[in-house]
Amino acid sequence: MKTMDQNEFARQNVFDLGAENTAYARYFSGQSYLNPLTKPESGLFLANVTFEPGCRNNWHIHHAKKGGGQLLICTAGEGWYQEVGKAPVPLTPGTVITVPPEVKHWHGAKKDSWFSHIAAEIPGEDTSNEWCEPVSDEEYNELEKY
Repeated sequence: MKTMDQNEFARQNVFDLGAENTAYARYFSGQSYLNPLTKPESGLFLANVTFEPGCRNNWHIHHAKKGGGQLLICTAGEGWYQEVGKAPVPLTPGTVITVPPEVKHWHGAKKDSWFSHIAAEIPGEDTSNEWCEPVSDEEYNELEKY
């Protein structure tokens, strides 16, 4: 459900807002928040990532020699997911996206809604994350036609 009201969104967001995502702020256009749900040493790191309206992360690639990739489970608000060269996918609570390794993509909030998802890095061999260029305003504004 779309919402611009932060208090209403907080009621929808069962995993809480978390802290400002300062460690990765340079890879986001707009403000994001990070709420770790597990510890990295547990073997599978899960975090609830919240995006203010219009916030999105840069294009990026999850590299892996074997296995790897990313899993997104949308929990509140509305957002977008897009792979390079493909149409964007609208994200609503309950949407699950499996991002294969080596696929350049981005995800974030719609212009008119807060958005949260749980992000999981899928375990694999020789995994790494490559942050690429920001999603341009022109690319982002094109989403209005979908």
